[in-house]
Amino acid sequence: MSEQRQENKMGVMPVGKLLISMSLPMMISMLVQALYNVVDSYFVAKLSQDALNAVSLSFPIQNLLIAVSVGTGVGLNALLSRNLGEKNFEGANQAAGNGLLLGFLSGLVAILVGLTVPRAFFMAQTDIPAIVEQGTAYLTICCTWSMGLFMGIMFERLLQSTGKTFYAMIAQTVGAVTNIIMDPVFIFGLGPFPAMGVAGAAAATVAGQILGALVGFTLNVVFNKEISFRGRYLKPNGKVIGQIYAVGVPSMVLSSVGSVMVFGLNKILIAFTDTATAVFGIYFKLQSFIFMPVFGLNNGMVPIIAYNYGARNRERILQTMKLAVITATAIMLVGIAVAEIFPAQLLGMFEASEEMLTIGVPALRIICTSFAFAGFGIVCGSVFQALGHGVLSMISSIVRQLVVLLPAAWLLSLSGNLNLVWLAFPIAELFSVCLCIVFTRRIVKTVIDPLAQE
Repeated sequence: MSEQRQENKMGVMPVGKLLISMSLPMMISMLVQALYNVVDSYFVAKLSQDALNAVSLSFPIQNLLIAVSVGTGVGLNALLSRNLGEKNFEGANQAAGNGLLLGFLSGLVAILVGLTVPRAFFMAQTDIPAIVEQGTAYLTICCTWSMGLFMGIMFERLLQSTGKTFYAMIAQTVGAVTNIIMDPVFIFGLGPFPAMGVAGAAAATVAGQILGALVGFTLNVVFNKEISFRGRYLKPNGKVIGQIYAVGVPSMVLSSVGSVMVFGLNKILIAFTDTATAVFGIYFKLQSFIFMPVFGLNNGMVPIIAYNYGARNRERILQTMKLAVITATAIMLVGIAVAEIFPAQLLGMFEASEEMLTIGVPALRIICTSFAFAGFGIVCGSVFQALGHGVLSMISSIVRQLVVLLPAAWLLSLSGNLNLVWLAFPIAELFSVCLCIVFTRRIVKTVIDPLAQE
């Protein structure tokens, strides 16, 4: 009966109502995630600008961990939902079990990275001792204790794939709130806890991730009856793993490209002043308030599209795509308005100096113009993944961030005018939109339209 109820919700409920019910909990939880990212930097900024830079320069490695975990989760989500749409419940269970196994193995690799990479990574970016020491401590903790990140995302994706996004929201929110509460406690040493400085921000992060993973596991066992957690499903299955990674690897590459872009852009910016890298780090924290709700929308959209692709329902796929694009664009327009009107106030949250305001105000106003195009591209990328064509997302991301954005930023930096460097963002996003339009037309013609004949 539970499988039938799930089929009715994903395949029959009006698309608008379904997308809201699937996405709204995820959008709320993503906003909470964005809040704790900002809170992290808010407290660290009170220590010093070097401390803020240490956290900001850690982003490429942290993003790489998130890329692997989320990419695996995207592949798991698409495969599991598609199997449910096809009423292949054995296949759904195998997808769930192998997804959990891949998450665990990825966590072990992250531990190895944490024990070997952080110091060399920071020394490749800067020779400022305070940044290197604080950044190494921060990144070592984030990597070696990242099992909570990997397993937490897997448990959340299992809940999302079966339509239980409310429970996924609970797991994410518990982790985020824990991080927010423990940030000042660990950073400044409140109560019985010693002051850990930047390392305290990392400790609060991993504490939230571990608790969120434990809550996610519990909610799956108690409420997610569509999936069996028997040991036999945890055995590696080459075909299932291949199907997960067919969608997941392009998603990983897509997100990992962001790490390369940030690393390269930090190298360009620090040639002007280390304040410019601090501004860029703050921008990434602030933009998450706009991008995270769109990612939450996508998390709700992917299982709907994957399920209805499995059920061969063309009209519901197209309706979901159109509604998601409209909603994402509206969210992005709100972001543009806020960044254009209140840039100084946003930077002021991070103890901004006069130099930071001088650099940061025009930076936020220029970069945010790219939001007008970004919503469409993000939704299209998730549609490609849901339909098993994640390589198209990977191509558009590589073109946007490595083929266009980084070279454009470098060329513009040769002018000696820092403000011109920020123009690389809207330039790259415009290229990405054009590419996504071409890819979307191809996907509709070759993948979605043929469903009408079936």
